[in-house]
Amino acid sequence: MSNASDAAVREHFTRMFHRDPGVVVSAPGRVNLIGEHTDYNGGYVLPMAIPQRTWVAVSHGRDHQARAASRNLGGGDRIREFTVGGEVPTKSWIDYVQGVTQALRRDHHALRGFDLAIVSDVPLGSGLSSSAALEVAVLRGLRDLFGLELDDVRLAQLGQIAENDFVGAPVGVMDQMAASLADDRTALFLDTRTLRYEQVPLPPGGGLVVINSGVAHNHASGDYRTRRAECERAAAALGVPQLRDLGSADLPRVAALPDPLDRRARHVVTEDERVLESVAAMKAGDLRRLGELFAASHASQRDDFEVSVREIDLLVDLAHAEPGVFGARLTGGGFGGSIVALVEAAASAVIGERVARAYQERSGHTPTILVPQTHPGM
Repeated sequence: MSNASDAAVREHFTRMFHRDPGVVVSAPGRVNLIGEHTDYNGGYVLPMAIPQRTWVAVSHGRDHQARAASRNLGGGDRIREFTVGGEVPTKSWIDYVQGVTQALRRDHHALRGFDLAIVSDVPLGSGLSSSAALEVAVLRGLRDLFGLELDDVRLAQLGQIAENDFVGAPVGVMDQMAASLADDRTALFLDTRTLRYEQVPLPPGGGLVVINSGVAHNHASGDYRTRRAECERAAAALGVPQLRDLGSADLPRVAALPDPLDRRARHVVTEDERVLESVAAMKAGDLRRLGELFAASHASQRDDFEVSVREIDLLVDLAHAEPGVFGARLTGGGFGGSIVALVEAAASAVIGERVARAYQERSGHTPTILVPQTHPGM
């Protein structure tokens, strides 16, 4: 993992383009505390930023020629080029940059050529929104470089458009909203339909442990797309625009759907309610109830939505076996990635190390403890 920082990305830009950058910005990865697969169903989510960030350095280039180099995404000494206004998908990391420029142009923002360097320590395929951190960092850099009139909510929407329309990953808006608006001290309670949001602090004495399983996922692949299509089919069968429009009173109707649509819809309906209950628990300082909701959310993802995998279930089980853990769950879209555990803050580092060590012994995979961040540059 790289030691991503202002200094690191400046150095990378200077080495690649032989001059100093004009603008340096960054955006964080995120951990979703609860509210999984609810965002593209119009529902509620509760993410927080993590310490790991993607840094971007950018300066004006020639004409409409864009040049970009990434220290982390492959080909660290290779410059990728494209024409702003002539973006063509390549199925590589540069598509996230191309998707951003295409989305900006379609939103009537004037762009010219630029040189761009990227350094990140948000791990790829970890369920912690490395792609959204990249999109938002690039958008922030271009906003500052070209003086674009673009608020933080619209910036997040354009990041989602880039990933949906150009990269081809059907993600909801949570990840980009978190990268644009969240911090690592409070959770971002977001209604993804209205984009209304509220900052909600963790209760006193509560801490988080985030562990990357070492099993990577890819949201542009088929499983995530399949789950989204199943949700749309379930909503249509129930006669509502989105599953967000259902509540617990509708669960008997949900149960009458054919399998697996019944289970997919049940997860979304109950997960939305768990987010609302989690916000109430946080405001009441009830760590025990919040932990119970984490555990229930994981069971729903595992059994009803079927997005967990054996390694993630092992990590969650190992976390639940530790004293000082209130609850743990898969975070992110699933099929690999990371877990988040709600723990006693004073014991968070010890708990993370114990769970990671036991997981490596049992699974053979090498985990990474991302929160708490105990060493610079982890």
